[in-house]
Parts: sequence; structure tokens; C-alpha cells
Amino acid sequence: MMRGRGLAGTSFGDRGHTMENVEGKVAFITGGASGIGLGIARAFVNAGMKAAIADIRTDALRDANAKFVEDGQGDRVVTLQLDVTDRGAMGRAADATEQAFGKVHVLVNNAGIGIGGPVRDAKYADWDWGLEVNLGGVINGIQEFLPRMIAHGEGGHIINTSSMAAVVPMRVASIYITAKAAVLGLSEELRGELEPDNIGVSAFCPGPVRTNISRSGELRPEKYRANSGYAEVEQKLKERPNSPSWMDPDEVGERVLAGLRRNDLFIFTHREFKEGLAQRCRKMLESFPDEEINTARYEDIKWLTENAIYRD
Repeated sequence: MMRGRGLAGTSFGDRGHTMENVEGKVAFITGGASGIGLGIARAFVNAGMKAAIADIRTDALRDANAKFVEDGQGDRVVTLQLDVTDRGAMGRAADATEQAFGKVHVLVNNAGIGIGGPVRDAKYADWDWGLEVNLGGVINGIQEFLPRMIAHGEGGHIINTSSMAAVVPMRVASIYITAKAAVLGLSEELRGELEPDNIGVSAFCPGPVRTNISRSGELRPEKYRANSGYAEVEQKLKERPNSPSWMDPDEVGERVLAGLRRNDLFIFTHREFKEGLAQRCRKMLESFPDEEINTARYEDIKWLTENAIYRD
């Protein structure tokens, strides 16, 4: 029996992760009608799962559904129009998914926007929109689906889309990185907290992928347009083409499926970031005081000084 990496020695490793066999399981995927989300949906459905694909773009939902129908998989997919910042709509989407397929076992909080620019130009409207979607959308998904997953008692898995930018920060993306770093930390905390419920949690950190994230500005609500400092940046980003060297969404989807089956704590897609992460970790380790451990203090706080989720 395959043991989940990142929780070896805990009950997950002892009894096997619920998602090793995904056939017949039900997934709810936000931002699922194009790009990375659609790649994940295709991988899941091809593996025998059923998927509720939620997205804010109705045209993308229509096209995605048509392709699944064309491939003879229409009975395994339901499409739902959803703005992940709308909490009431998230609840209705959860109800609709259960009505269509029954219990939800896998939640993929994938919906997100690309927002960038110098922090000196940022306005409250930019912070509010970026955090509302990239962090608030994840929170809303967890708040609505986690109680249902716990209640049905069959275990499950939550995949939260963070970013490699949360691990190796890129320049002029303060709002984006703030949200994605929060999603990364949230995922790590939930990993240990939900282990007794047999619910795995993965922080999914993709690198550059061929998606339409450069068109995120088209989705900015009117209430966040008037006082934005990023209008010019978003127009330029909209004109940026995808590089042919960036990863294909279908390849990303297969990597997410593999991470789900292994119960990975982190799902990384791009080998190219490994040395950059090592540099970050070295810098952190080098920043600790060069002194002996205060034994009395350590005994008092040792419950804070390590976390079982990182044990080999």
C-alpha cells in the first residue's frame, strides 16, 4: 500500500490515504473551465472521477462542457457559473454539486487572478480585489465544503492553488504574493488539523503555465476599477503572449492528480525552481542566532518548534 509522503508515521500512512483510488470520487474545481483548472478537471475525469467545474466565465464553461461531451464524458461533468468571492453562490454551487453527483471528496480551490505592479502604485482597490479573489475565494471554498466533507465521514482531500511565487518570490507582485503566501501557510496548517478526519491537504504551487491569467484584468469588478493603480499594467499584461516553453495545462493536471494520489503536502510542477528554494532555505537557516539552545526555554516551547507534517 502506498504511503502518503509528508505524513509518514501518522494515521494517514498507517491506513492509506483515501484518494489513492480516485475512481468514482467527486471533485469540485474552481476556476475549472480553462487553463490549470481545466487541465486538472481533464486529468480527474480521465482517471474515473466526476467533476463539478465552477468558473466565472460562462463562455469558457460552455466550451469546456462541449469538449467533455464530445469526448463522451459529459455524464461525468457538471458546469457551474461561480464568482468565488460570492459566499452565497459558493453555497449554492455546493448544493448543486451534491444534487448532481452526491458527496464531494476533493475540493480544488484553484480560481485566481494575476495582479501585479509596483507596490508604490497600488491602491486599496487593488489590494481588496487581489486578496478577495486569491485568498478569500480559497477561504470561501473551505468554509462551504469542509463541513460537508467532515460530515460524510469518507475522508477526502483539499488542494489549494498557491504559486511558486509564494515559495520563490518574484518582483513587483506584492498583492499576488501576499495572497498566495497566505494560501500556502493555510494549507500547511490545515494539513495537520484535518489529518484525524482523514482529509489530506496539499499546497499546489505551479510555475509558469500556458493559461489566460494575463487577461485577469477583464474580470475586475467595476467597484475596483475607478481607484486602481494598475490599469496600465493590466492592459500591458493582457497583450503578453504565453511562451511555448511554459508548461501545458494537461501536464500540470496529471501532476496534480499524482500528488493527490500520493497525498503530497506540496505539489510542485517545475523542477527549475529547486535551487532557488534551496537558496531561500539556506538564507533562513543562516539567519538564526549562532548560540546554544536555551534548554529551559526549549522545554517550555518545544511544542511550537517543529511540526509533524514535515517529518520524513
